[in-house]
Amino acid sequence: MSRNLMIIGSCIFSFCSTLSLAADNWVMPRTANGKPDLQGIWTNATQTPLQRPTEFGNTGFLTLDQKEGQEAQWRQRISDRAQPSDPDRPAPPASNNNNPGGYNNFWVDRGTNVIEINGEYRTSIIVDPENGRIPYHEDWRGKNLLAQMRAIPGVNNFDGPELRPLGERCLLAFGSSSGPPMMPVLYNNNYQIVQTEDYVMIMVEMVHDTRIIRIDGEHRIDFAKWMGDSIGYWEGDTLVVETIGLHPMQSRWGFTGNVKVTERFDLIEQDKVRYHFTVEDDEVYTRPWSGEVAMNRRPEDSDQIYEYACHEGNYAFPGILGGARRLEAENASK
Repeated sequence: MSRNLMIIGSCIFSFCSTLSLAADNWVMPRTANGKPDLQGIWTNATQTPLQRPTEFGNTGFLTLDQKEGQEAQWRQRISDRAQPSDPDRPAPPASNNNNPGGYNNFWVDRGTNVIEINGEYRTSIIVDPENGRIPYHEDWRGKNLLAQMRAIPGVNNFDGPELRPLGERCLLAFGSSSGPPMMPVLYNNNYQIVQTEDYVMIMVEMVHDTRIIRIDGEHRIDFAKWMGDSIGYWEGDTLVVETIGLHPMQSRWGFTGNVKVTERFDLIEQDKVRYHFTVEDDEVYTRPWSGEVAMNRRPEDSDQIYEYACHEGNYAFPGILGGARRLEAENASK
């Protein structure tokens, strides 16, 4: 018995040593000009929230047991929501406050994983400030252009397409998928990176957005762009990308057209990029705030990015505006 235990222990030690040796012997892949090779298809899908749930306070990391328990809860929730619906259920009650939802669980693909970077399991994407929350000014609401347009007396949020969110209009990815910063959303969390010596291209699966980053260039703010004007440079093996000049209709987390986003891409493992970002906008936030996401490589032999065409302009949009006109007519008749 003792001999068997010794053999098992020796095998475990040998296996762990092999893994450690493989990690220590990992060689950074590089392009022809010697820069880290970030090329490939990556996913940032995660269930880890942007802002830290208040019950965690300033605790930025989960223990292994907490991480496994959290992921088990997420898997169970996905399984529960995937159960067949009752075909005989009644329609939801009519109410201005009732929202039956836009998707069933079949379409949702956020993964079931906690963000893990360098063996640490994150409680939130935001890592600074310490509480993992966005540091808003007390009067931050209404600073961006969309909010200002909606605040004009007599203007209704559904008066025209210009008053609807960019994602709803199929002009840009939903949420902040295309960025910057590039954040995980409900689905289509894949990105393809292609490098040359002078450019880095990031193609976003959601709405098929494409970012072109000029290396060692200067900003060109001839006009505001949906994803801003991005220039990049290398700090050692870190790709740093600075973006300004975002279109003022951008309204992620309330920021304005004066926002500045700085991103840092670090290839920390063969199949993992640490994506760090900092958001600065003095009109909206009391201080800059930062977050980190793990971008994990998708298998090259089984994955490709298909075009996401956003219904070629969103077939639902005429219904959205048409419904508003119907409500206006009904209210007028009363």
